[in-house]
Amino acid sequence: MKQFKQPSLADRRDMAAKARQAERERALAKAAANAPKVAEQQEARRATSEAREARAAKRKIAKQEDAARQAQAAEAKKAAIAAALQAEQEARERAQVEKAAREEALKVRQKADRDARYAARKARRK
Repeated sequence: MKQFKQPSLADRRDMAAKARQAERERALAKAAANAPKVAEQQEARRATSEAREARAAKRKIAKQEDAARQAQAAEAKKAAIAAALQAEQEARERAQVEKAAREEALKVRQKADRDARYAARKARRK
Protein backbone atom coordinates (compact mmCIF):
# COMPACT_ATOMS: atom_id res chain seq x y z
CA MET A 1 0.00 0.00 0.00
CA LYS A 2 1.15 3.44 -0.87
CA GLN A 3 1.28 5.99 1.79
CA PHE A 4 -0.64 9.20 1.37
CA LYS A 5 1.79 11.89 0.34
CA GLN A 6 1.10 15.07 2.20
CA PRO A 7 2.32 18.26 0.61
CA SER A 8 5.39 19.65 2.20
CA LEU A 9 5.66 23.16 3.64
CA ALA A 10 7.31 24.46 0.49
CA ASP A 11 4.55 22.93 -1.66
CA ARG A 12 1.85 24.50 0.48
CA ARG A 13 3.64 27.86 0.33
CA ASP A 14 3.89 27.64 -3.48
CA MET A 15 0.21 26.74 -3.81
CA ALA A 16 -0.78 29.68 -1.59
CA ALA A 17 1.39 32.07 -3.62
CA LYS A 18 -0.16 30.81 -6.86
CA ALA A 19 -3.66 31.22 -5.41
CA ARG A 20 -2.86 34.78 -4.30
CA GLN A 21 -1.45 35.60 -7.72
CA ALA A 22 -4.54 34.17 -9.44
CA GLU A 23 -6.80 36.22 -7.13
CA ARG A 24 -4.82 39.39 -7.94
CA GLU A 25 -5.12 38.71 -11.66
CA ARG A 26 -8.90 38.17 -11.35
CA ALA A 27 -9.25 41.40 -9.37
CA LEU A 28 -7.18 43.36 -11.93
CA ALA A 29 -9.21 41.93 -14.79
CA LYS A 30 -12.42 42.81 -13.03
CA ALA A 31 -11.18 46.33 -12.24
CA ALA A 32 -10.06 46.91 -15.82
CA ALA A 33 -13.44 45.76 -17.10
CA ASN A 34 -15.27 48.05 -14.65
CA ALA A 35 -12.98 51.09 -15.04
CA PRO A 36 -15.54 53.29 -16.86
CA LYS A 37 -18.26 52.21 -14.46
CA VAL A 38 -16.03 52.93 -11.46
CA ALA A 39 -15.18 56.37 -12.84
CA GLU A 40 -18.91 57.08 -13.23
CA GLN A 41 -19.57 55.90 -9.70
CA GLN A 42 -16.76 58.06 -8.34
CA GLU A 43 -18.09 61.08 -10.23
CA ALA A 44 -21.59 60.41 -8.89
CA ARG A 45 -20.20 60.09 -5.33
CA ARG A 46 -18.26 63.33 -5.74
CA ALA A 47 -21.34 65.17 -7.03
CA THR A 48 -23.44 63.76 -4.19
CA SER A 49 -20.79 64.78 -1.68
CA GLU A 50 -20.64 68.33 -3.07
CA ALA A 51 -24.44 68.60 -2.97
CA ARG A 52 -24.45 67.32 0.63
CA GLU A 53 -21.81 69.88 1.62
CA ALA A 54 -23.77 72.67 -0.10
CA ARG A 55 -26.94 71.67 1.78
CA ALA A 56 -25.00 71.54 5.04
CA ALA A 57 -23.60 75.02 4.36
CA LYS A 58 -27.11 76.35 3.64
CA ARG A 59 -28.41 74.77 6.85
CA LYS A 60 -25.54 76.29 8.80
CA ILE A 61 -26.23 79.76 7.35
CA ALA A 62 -29.97 79.39 8.03
CA LYS A 63 -29.21 78.27 11.58
CA GLN A 64 -26.94 81.28 12.15
CA GLU A 65 -29.58 83.64 10.73
CA ASP A 66 -32.23 82.06 12.94
CA ALA A 67 -29.97 82.40 15.98
CA ALA A 68 -29.38 86.07 15.11
CA ARG A 69 -33.15 86.64 14.73
CA GLN A 70 -33.82 84.93 18.05
CA ALA A 71 -31.10 86.98 19.75
CA GLN A 72 -32.57 90.16 18.28
CA ALA A 73 -36.07 89.16 19.39
CA ALA A 74 -34.79 88.34 22.87
CA GLU A 75 -33.03 91.70 23.04
CA ALA A 76 -36.21 93.50 21.92
CA LYS A 77 -38.24 91.56 24.47
CA LYS A 78 -35.74 92.41 27.19
CA ALA A 79 -35.89 96.09 26.20
CA ALA A 80 -39.71 96.01 26.23
CA ILE A 81 -39.72 94.40 29.67
CA ALA A 82 -37.24 96.98 30.94
CA ALA A 83 -39.40 99.81 29.54
CA ALA A 84 -42.51 98.30 31.12
CA LEU A 85 -40.75 97.96 34.47
CA GLN A 86 -39.53 101.55 34.21
CA ALA A 87 -43.05 102.79 33.41
CA GLU A 88 -44.47 100.75 36.27
CA GLN A 89 -41.87 102.15 38.67
CA GLU A 90 -42.64 105.71 37.53
CA ALA A 91 -46.38 105.08 37.97
CA ARG A 92 -45.76 103.75 41.49
CA GLU A 93 -43.65 106.78 42.33
CA ARG A 94 -46.35 109.15 40.96
CA ALA A 95 -49.02 107.29 42.95
CA GLN A 96 -46.90 107.52 46.06
CA VAL A 97 -46.37 111.27 45.56
CA GLU A 98 -50.11 111.77 44.93
CA LYS A 99 -50.95 109.74 48.03
CA ALA A 100 -48.54 111.79 50.11
CA ALA A 101 -50.08 114.99 48.71
CA ARG A 102 -53.61 113.75 49.51
CA GLU A 103 -52.57 112.77 53.02
CA GLU A 104 -50.96 116.18 53.52
CA ALA A 105 -54.06 117.93 52.21
CA LEU A 106 -56.20 115.78 54.52
CA LYS A 107 -54.02 116.71 57.49
CA VAL A 108 -54.23 120.40 56.58
CA ARG A 109 -58.03 120.17 56.25
CA GLN A 110 -58.34 118.26 59.52
CA LYS A 111 -56.16 120.84 61.26
CA ALA A 112 -58.25 123.64 59.78
CA ASP A 113 -61.44 121.89 60.99
CA ARG A 114 -59.90 121.37 64.42
CA ASP A 115 -58.80 125.00 64.61
CA ALA A 116 -62.28 126.12 63.50
CA ARG A 117 -63.91 124.02 66.22
CA TYR A 118 -61.44 125.38 68.76
CA ALA A 119 -62.11 128.95 67.65
CA ALA A 120 -65.87 128.31 67.82
CA ARG A 121 -65.55 126.95 71.35
CA LYS A 122 -63.51 129.98 72.39
CA ALA A 123 -66.04 132.29 70.78
CA ARG A 124 -68.92 130.64 72.64
CA ARG A 125 -67.15 131.05 75.99
CA LYS A 126 -66.67 134.77 75.58
